[in-house]
Amino acid sequence: MARDMRLGIAINVTDPSVPNYVDGALAHARAAREAGLRSVWFGQRFDYDATTLATVVGRELPELRVGTSAIPVFGRQPLLVAAQAQVAQAATGGRFQLGLGLGAKDLVEPTFGIAYDRPIALLREFLTAIGTLLSTGTADFHGERVTAAPPWPITLPGATPPPLLVAAMGPQALRAAGELADGTLPFLAGPRTLAEEIVPTITAAATRAGRPAPRIVAFVPGGLASDVDAARAAAADQLAFYDRVPSYQRVVEREGLRRSAELAVLGDEKVVGDAVRRYRDAGATEVVFTQTDLAGAADQQRTYALLGSLR
Repeated sequence: MARDMRLGIAINVTDPSVPNYVDGALAHARAAREAGLRSVWFGQRFDYDATTLATVVGRELPELRVGTSAIPVFGRQPLLVAAQAQVAQAATGGRFQLGLGLGAKDLVEPTFGIAYDRPIALLREFLTAIGTLLSTGTADFHGERVTAAPPWPITLPGATPPPLLVAAMGPQALRAAGELADGTLPFLAGPRTLAEEIVPTITAAATRAGRPAPRIVAFVPGGLASDVDAARAAAADQLAFYDRVPSYQRVVEREGLRRSAELAVLGDEKVVGDAVRRYRDAGATEVVFTQTDLAGAADQQRTYALLGSLR
């Protein structure tokens, strides 16, 4: 494995017998750390706040980098998100990574009652405002969709600007991420899509904007699976939602596949190791495995150990 290649996991506690979700997330993070991993991520859900959970885990386990993937910008205000990120960065000693995204229309509109209107325009304004807030401690931004003009500086002692990443896969979102953020967090984008579309598009945008080479943090479902058929059935169930989202449909089709579940990496150590190498060769600077529980708890722990050994 290349020396600069990072590996991580996205934590999602699915055991219904766990009495406290935060304690369960900490247990998974500890297991990942003990396996040799140094990066854990938290998706935003409706039953917890991803930044808060990442802060708790990062504060408790100082060896780990923690991040959010990804907080939807619809329904959120950049000043408040920036304030949360500053607390997370101070609490973790600079190990927090802020991942934002557009979310899905099918979730945003019925849940928040907000029209999923002109998403790229909103993304650009949000990134401009929060980037300025995090880098300078203030802003005087008045856009069509976003306002960020705090009456006094919001610089928090102990907080440095966290990496700002965007869950972008379409060309317009990738260009916005390249110009206004530090990288991207693609999910269900296979090696072909990374190499032919995502990496070139965001890199060109970053170059034009005079920014450093962007980080490409590829989120990949799967892991070791003793019973591959059962794990694939679980993947089909867990990932079915994404088959209804146009942005995910497009990247799945680009890989020559029909369903999101076909992108799940499931098998033995060779299968997983080969997949990591394919993503690395396609331009990923970090590979994060998600849905590591598809084959059950025992295989999940084995997956942590394998990924730790590949680090």
